[in-house]
Parts: sequence; structure tokens; C-alpha cells
Amino acid sequence: MSAIDEGDDVVLYLDNRRTYMVRVEAGKQFHTHKGFVELGDLIGKPFGSPVVSSLGASFYALRPLIRDRIIKTERRTQVLYPKDIGYLLQQLDISSGSRVVEAGTGSGALTMALADSVRPEGRIYSYEINPAFQAVARGNIERASLMAYVELKEGDVTEGIEEKNVDAVVLDLATPWIVVPHASDALAGGGIFASFSPTIEQVMKTVAALREHPFIEVDTVELILRHITVAENRTRPQTQMLGHSGYITTSRKILK
Repeated sequence: MSAIDEGDDVVLYLDNRRTYMVRVEAGKQFHTHKGFVELGDLIGKPFGSPVVSSLGASFYALRPLIRDRIIKTERRTQVLYPKDIGYLLQQLDISSGSRVVEAGTGSGALTMALADSVRPEGRIYSYEINPAFQAVARGNIERASLMAYVELKEGDVTEGIEEKNVDAVVLDLATPWIVVPHASDALAGGGIFASFSPTIEQVMKTVAALREHPFIEVDTVELILRHITVAENRTRPQTQMLGHSGYITTSRKILK
């Protein structure tokens, strides 16, 4: 995808703090405090091209990455940060052809990252009990052109998981410990369980449940992200940082 077509999403980059994801349409303008950009002027240009606003500010039109779609997704719920999603993807060890159960879908941020990892042969089965959240997630996933790899399911995984012999189960919900026995039934041998929880009390209950079922390599981490300001004679950690977002607990199912 070297040239921008009408209907494409692009990220307009002004600087490290100000980026905007927009859809390219002829005759449409995107307005900012730096003036407006004629979106139709982007059609046919290569990704990475500069575009000048009405006030003379230079933007760059970039192809959206999955991290852009996660950060700038329409949301009804708190979404996971890329720092947490990246670790989850590595721990889940999924690739094209993997079958993954996710709950809850929320705004679809993690769903998009999972779908991008398992395409074109894999499948994400994403459970959500709130139809309003699911509708938002569907729009976000469709905009990312990943709906072909996702099955959105309105259901409560604390009552059971329909899929069997899946490669991974990943949870972002209030009571993951209730789902542990259902995850055990759904996972293939060696399959990965993962849950994201904001509080340590949730982690303690989840770990206790995992130890009562056939799981090994139970591990919990918290990821802290700190950016560095790099400038001659002024290189130092930034004053603000992305600290606690949640705890990630992972484990692997064994057969007895």
C-alpha cells in the first residue's frame, strides 16, 4: 500500500505530541489549530508525504499502524496500552492460524491486535456482555479491515466458553478467576491463559484459581513505561511517565 487512495485512513503527524487519524475523502477538510488540510489533496500521494495546511503548517501523512488504531480508537471503555498489548502478544505466542478466545471485547483495541497477529488463517472469538460496547468494537474492527478474522459473540464467559482446543484465552474483565475452569476446558494442551487486572486482589484470586486447575508457569508482571527526552546536554527521563495500568497474569495448561 504505497499510495493513498480515497477512503484510506491516514495519520496526520504534526509532532510527537500531536497526531490525528482521519479518513481521506475528496472535498473534505480536516481542521486543526494549525489550519485545515484538504484531505482530497492526499489522494495518489505516497504514504509519508508532506501536506501543508491553510496556515502553512507541515503535516506528514502516515499509514496507520496497529498501535495508532489502538490509541486513537473510538472507545466506550478503558483500552489496554500498547505496552501491555505487546507483552500479551509475546506471551500468547500466537501467529497465523491460531485460534484465540477473548473476553471482554470492550472497544476492540486488544481484539484488533490479536486479529492482526493471527491473520489470514486464524480466528478470534471475542465475548462481550454489553451490546453497546460490542457495537463500538465492531465499528473499530471494521475500520481496521480486520473483521474477517473476528467472531464477535454476545455472551458471558463466566458461564462457559463454547470453543474447544483453542490456542489461547485472554481476559480483560472484572472476575477472571471465575473463568479459569472454563478456560481450562477450552484450551488445548500447552495452551496459554492470560488475564489483565487493575487490582492486586483480582490477581490473587486468579492465581489461586489457576493453582487449583491444570496450569503451570503461573506468572504476574506489571509493566512501567518511561520515555526519555534526548537533547544535547539535556538528555534525561521525562517528568511524566506511564506507570500502573494493570497486572498481567499468564500460565500454560497441562494435561493430566
